[in-house]
Formats: sequence, C-alpha cells, structure tokens
Amino acid sequence: MDTRLLDILVCPICKGPLDHDKKAQELICKADRLAYPIRDGIPIMWADQARDLQVASAAD
Repeated sequence: MDTRLLDILVCPICKGPLDHDKKAQELICKADRLAYPIRDGIPIMWADQARDLQVASAAD
C-alpha cells in the first residue's frame, strides 16, 4: 500500500485517521472500531464492506 495514499485516506464515517494492518490487509479505524479490507491493493472504503471489530473482540 502506497504510504502517500495512506496519508490522505480517512475513515468515511468519522473522517478520522486509519492504521494499516499489513498482515490482515485492512485499514483500521480505531474510533469506529471498523476494519476496511484491501483487495488487490485497492482499499474498499464502503461502510457496508467494513468488518466490525467490536463483534470480533466480543467473541474472544
């Protein structure tokens, strides 16, 4: 993932910063607890495609 692209991408819901999880190929919004997938090098920034991190942590 291009670091210049990461510098300008924000969460589409809260407009906050995103962290890049290279291993999972996701962009993480800590504020909304959502993970946006990166498919074939393209970030999918649709809220309905995001994985809810609250559900994942509740299952642990």
